[in-house]
Formats: sequence, C-alpha cells, structure tokens
Amino acid sequence: MKTVLFASICLLFSFALFSQNTISGKITNEKGDPIAGANVYIEGSYDGASSSESGDFSFETSTTGNQMLIVSFLVYETSNTVIDVANFKNQTIKLRDNVNALDAVVITAGSLDSGSKARVSVLKPLDIVTTAGSAGNIVAALQSLPGTQRVGEDGRLFVRGGEANETQTYVDGMRVPQPYGATPNNLPTRSRFSPFLFSGISFSTGGYSAEYGDALSSVLLLNTIDEPDQAKTEISLMTVGVGLGNTQKWAKSSFSINTSYINLSPYQALIPQDVEWESAPQALSGEMVYRYNFERGIFKMYAAFDASQYVIKQENINSIDKITVDSKNENVYFNSSYNGFFGTNWNITAGLSYGYNQVKSDIDLDELKNAENAANLKLKLRKSISNRFKLSFGADYFVTKYDENFTHNAGSRFDYGYDNTIGALYTEADIFFSKKLAAKVGIRASTNSLMNENFVSPRISFAYKIAQFSQLSFAYGDFSQTPSSDYIKFSKNNQFESEKASHYILNYQYYKEGRTFRAEAYYKDYSNLVRFDGPTIGFNSVFSNNGTGYAKGLDLFWRDGKTIKNLEYWVSYSYIDTERLYKNFPTQVTPSFVANHSLSIVTKYWITDWKSQIGFTNSFATGRPYNNPNETEFMNARTKSYNDLSFNWAYLLTTQKILYFSVSNVLGANNIYGYNYAIQPSADGEYRRSAIKPAADRFFFVGFFWTISKNKKDNQLKNL
Repeated sequence: MKTVLFASICLLFSFALFSQNTISGKITNEKGDPIAGANVYIEGSYDGASSSESGDFSFETSTTGNQMLIVSFLVYETSNTVIDVANFKNQTIKLRDNVNALDAVVITAGSLDSGSKARVSVLKPLDIVTTAGSAGNIVAALQSLPGTQRVGEDGRLFVRGGEANETQTYVDGMRVPQPYGATPNNLPTRSRFSPFLFSGISFSTGGYSAEYGDALSSVLLLNTIDEPDQAKTEISLMTVGVGLGNTQKWAKSSFSINTSYINLSPYQALIPQDVEWESAPQALSGEMVYRYNFERGIFKMYAAFDASQYVIKQENINSIDKITVDSKNENVYFNSSYNGFFGTNWNITAGLSYGYNQVKSDIDLDELKNAENAANLKLKLRKSISNRFKLSFGADYFVTKYDENFTHNAGSRFDYGYDNTIGALYTEADIFFSKKLAAKVGIRASTNSLMNENFVSPRISFAYKIAQFSQLSFAYGDFSQTPSSDYIKFSKNNQFESEKASHYILNYQYYKEGRTFRAEAYYKDYSNLVRFDGPTIGFNSVFSNNGTGYAKGLDLFWRDGKTIKNLEYWVSYSYIDTERLYKNFPTQVTPSFVANHSLSIVTKYWITDWKSQIGFTNSFATGRPYNNPNETEFMNARTKSYNDLSFNWAYLLTTQKILYFSVSNVLGANNIYGYNYAIQPSADGEYRRSAIKPAADRFFFVGFFWTISKNKKDNQLKNL
C-alpha cells in the first residue's frame, strides 16, 4: 500500500512539474529603454518575477490558457495584458509614462496658484498675510505678483491692461458679485475676505478655463479650508479694531467663524490724515464656514456679512466749498456647495450663491441709493475615462437685478437699473498624451438676456515638458463680459453688446527644490468696448460698442526659499504696452491706470534668536499717463514714478501670543496717482488741478494676536 501511495505522489509531482509553463520577455519604456525592477506577475497567482538591469524577466507558472499579465513600476502606468500562457515567450512590453506622477507636465499658462493642493505654488497661503504692505488684504498681496497694476487710489485688481471689473471672484467655485467694500472717490477699497478661512488661491491672469465666464481679463478663485486641524479660538487686538475667531471640530463636521470690528477714529486721532473725515470709517464684518464630510464627498456652506459707514468732506476742484459724502454700505453673501464622487470615476460639483449689496450716500443735499441682488446656480460633472483623458461638462446660471435712484435736493428723482440673466453651457477635456505633453480643450456657450445675444467662446491650452524641471505652456481663449453697471443701468432697448477679448499666452516655468522661475509673454485683443459722448456718463449719454484696444507684455517671476537659510524672497517684474479707444476717449491711448514698468521685491527672514519674522516689500512703477487739458495732445502727461518700501515685524511673545508691527512707505515717498482738473478754465485760461494722492504718507499698524488651542502650539502667524 505504501508503495502504491508513493508511486501516486511521484506521478502527480511529475505531472505538475511537466505542466509548468515559462513566461519570458523584456520590459521597456516607450523609447525602448530597459526598465529594471519592474514587478511582473500573473493576476490572481503567486507566479512572477522582477525585471533585470537589462529589462529581461522570466518565471514559471502552473496556470494555463489565457491569463492577465500585470506589469507595474513607480512612475509608469500599470500594464494589463491578456496573454496565452503557453505561447508567451521573449515578448516585449512597453510601459507608458504615468501622467499623474509628481514630475508630470502641468498646464501653467496664465495661472498663478497657491496652497497645498497646487503642484507648483508661486504663493503660499502664509504669504497672503505676511507680505509687508499687504495688511492682511488678499488683493494687496496679489499685487506683488507679475501681471497686476498697483492702482493706489482704487485698491482693486487691475490685470494686464484690464480694468478692475474685468476680474471675477469665486469662493468654492461660486461667483461673488460684490467682492470689495465701499469707499470714497480716489481712496482705496479692500477685499471683503479675510485670509483666515482660505487654504488655497488660484489667480488666473488670462486664458482661464471654459468653466468660468463673463470676465474679460482674469478670475480669482478662493478655496475655503476643507478640514481644520483642530478646535481653537483666536483673539486680535489692533490699533484699528478688534477681531475674534473660533473653530469647532467634530467627527464628520466642523464650523469656523471669524468676526471683526474696525474703527479708524482712534488711529486717525494719532496719525494726521490728508483728507477730512467727519466720521472715520467703521465696519462690522464676519465670515463663517460649515463643513460636513460624507463618505464620498464634502458639503460646505459659506456666509459673510459686512456693514460699514463713513462721512468725509472732499475737495472739489470745481468749487470753493468741499463736498460732504455720508455713506452707508450693507453687504451679505452666502453660498453652499457639494463636491463628491459617484459611480465609476464620476465627480459632481453643485452649488448655489446669493449676494446682496446696498449703498446709501448723501452727497451734500442730494441722495444716491443703489442695490444689487445677484444669484448663481452651478452644476458640473467630471468623468475620468482613463488616466489620460478626463471630460468635464456643466452649466451656469446667473441672475442680477440692479436698482439705483438719485434724488436731487430740488425734489426731482431719477430711477435707473436693469435685470439680466446669463445662462451658460460648457464642456472641457483634459488630454494627457504623455507625461511630457498635455492639453486642455474646451468651449463655452452663453446667452445674455439684457444684451439679447449669444456668444461661443473656444478655449485651448497646451503644456510640454522640455526638461526635468522646466516646461512650456501656451493658452488661447475668447472671452466676453457684460458691460459695467455704470453703463447698462442707463440701457434702453438693448442698445449694448457684450465686450470681448481674445487672449494669447506663452509661458515658461522652471521649478526645483524651493526655487521657481516664470516668464510669460501675452497679447490681448479687445473689441466691442463701450464708448459714450460728453465729459461724464449720464442717462442722456449716447452709447456705442465700437471701442477697441490691445495689451501686450512680458511678466517675470523668481522665487527662492532655498539659497539662504531662513530667508525667502521673490522678485516680480512686468512690462506692458497697452492702448484703448473706449469711454469718451477721442483717440486710442494708454489708460490712466497703467504703468509700463512695474517691479516688486518681497523678502521674509526668520531670526531664531529674536523669535521674530521680519519682512520688506519694495514696490516700484514708472509714471502713469493722465490728461492735462492745458496741453493740446490727449493723455500726454505722466505722473512721476511710484515707490513704496514697506516693513513688518512679527515677534513671538510665546508660541501662541504674537506682537505684530508694520509700516508702509517707510521712506515717505511723495506718491501721486494722478490729477483732477477743473471743468472750466480760470480767468487766465488755465485749468486748475489738484493731486490725487494717499490719505497719509504712511500707514502704521500694531496688533496683539492670541491663539487658544488644545495643543498650545498653533498661532496666528499665518493670519498676520
């Protein structure tokens, strides 16, 4: 019996031995170069091997028939090949580059990103508030980047020859209709948003995605924090007011709130101003974010409010008496959004936003009121068909209602306004031809009820990786925008058309170990710009859309946080050549908000022994054009160059207590933004003028910031 059993075992062993099949071949990349160390195996078995230095592999398997051969290796896409086990010998398998690898190409033309999710950040979230001269203002920090203009008497974003209203702002993908606070003429406004709640920023200087529309020049995308790190309370005591923030965190949800009260009266009592405030600006504001994490998505609800007022007496070049302006502004903004996954590689983004803004101004004995209600609905679907092809499509719907009335002291009243709806459909494909070549191709179709027109906007961009740390990108797009409310509130019988622009952008970027270099050349072609007759806009103005213009230039950016320990700095330079024939311009010239050359140098240095971070920002711009009616040529004069050296110092009293000091224009440069001229000449035939300049030569800020958290390590350095 033992002999029979032994013979049976030997027979089975011999059968298994002779039924083994040998699998062999070679693993290479798409160029034919051998790949060493690739993992090769039969799916569902333990049979496999690793490729040698020459890329060769060989192993035996007891499987038979058709089987799935898996080949995988780090920076390459995994290969899945159905083979006939008996006949797979000396075969070559080529692995394709993994387009999702960290060193893969990424389209950068026209895009400046910050945040942990950005592949290459030109700014970090920390930079928004630690840049000297920014005073915690998101827009002021962005003005240290190439492609922007510092328009000190306005304070909003002017991008590559475009006016401020040519930039649209979004929070978590939803449009913000009124992103800036109210302010008197020729005094800068601030962004309504505190950096406290935002984790990342994408600032497009042109050529942006088909997902966004109704902006001629750029979009600013603000993304709130997905999940806070811990519960905490933050207290701010400042020379301009007080602030309080609190974050609560639970298993699947979290809630953050940030409030502040600003009153400039005590500050202005100490620091003389060049303007006469009867009541200094005061503002009460707050923001909140609620987040809930589902198994395959996240829901966010964001809300912000702002109430401000001031009374100012401003000089009037056309009168001996000053003009008294008593203004009150109320603003509310709300949005909710959901971003999640479903099915097989499907992503959905949906949202709703609403904004309300009201301004009431008493101008001497006259009264001006305006109110805007605006809503945005959005739905976007995205399908990852493969690692190399992703398709997005969606829809936007915008509703705007604007009302304004002016009551003259004599009793007459004038009412203006408009209702407008914009519907848009878009689709866009991300195509990765290889790890070195990618493209984004899209189209946006929109309809505008007020303009009674339809518009189709193609968008396309390419990126090619020319070396391990550098790449080239190109972007082209057509863009349209509803004209400013300053014009269309007087709309009669659909007399306006959408303004249009075409963008062409060529970008080079180098990034390696904490160093970034960008060079970007661009050309913008404007058409259908609004023109009007007369010296000012009015209900009886004659409007047309036959304005034209162009903008072309070069932007350079260098950032280095590696060369010198504890020192981080960046240098931005912009050259622009732009002209417009629009508004009431008699000829095509450079607008008054444009400086041909701009330079910003930002430095931040951490001094360990002092427990301090100090920073300097130097901003320089050549003179801007202005029109002097005493000269025959239109817009022929130029202001002197602009220069501002700002300084800040953050000192850690303890880990969670910070004393902060900053001062703008340390050297006291006498900056002039332009001039106001009288409408009529004086007796000697000369038009009198007054300079447009800052309210004070310098702005001083002192604050104490205290964070209370469980780990006793978190602080507000990122918010200063």
